[in-house]
Amino acid sequence: MPGIVIILILIVAGVSIGSNVFIPYSYSQYIAVAILACLDSVFGALNANMTQKFKMNIFITGFFGNALIAMFLVYLGDKLNVDIYLAAVIVFTGRLLSNFTSIRRNVVDQVESNKENIKDGVRKVSQKNRNKKIEKENIDEK
Repeated sequence: MPGIVIILILIVAGVSIGSNVFIPYSYSQYIAVAILACLDSVFGALNANMTQKFKMNIFITGFFGNALIAMFLVYLGDKLNVDIYLAAVIVFTGRLLSNFTSIRRNVVDQVESNKENIKDGVRKVSQKNRNKKIEKENIDEK
């Protein structure tokens, strides 16, 4: 849980700082692909946390590693005059959506599980109340 709080604080700080920075047009492809790569890592971390598999060192290395590889692909594409960055965009967007789907399913499963637990608790309390009422009636009859 502390890891997720740290991640959320860093995301808010990054968005706050990033919204005030001017990025030249020539770097926009680099930044766009790097942001997608980083978002993929963040959603992967959230998914891993929900399945109890989160490791901070894996997150940090994936966060920076994905961003650097993505920017390298954009650079290589610029040098070859080929839009390789589109492949990175497609892959990272697909992974991001896949992680989001897993997160959504986990949240829905947890909500449904909580609803079932609440219903079971209400049933148990109701049964206990019925049993107490029956016992009281039996005592009153004697």
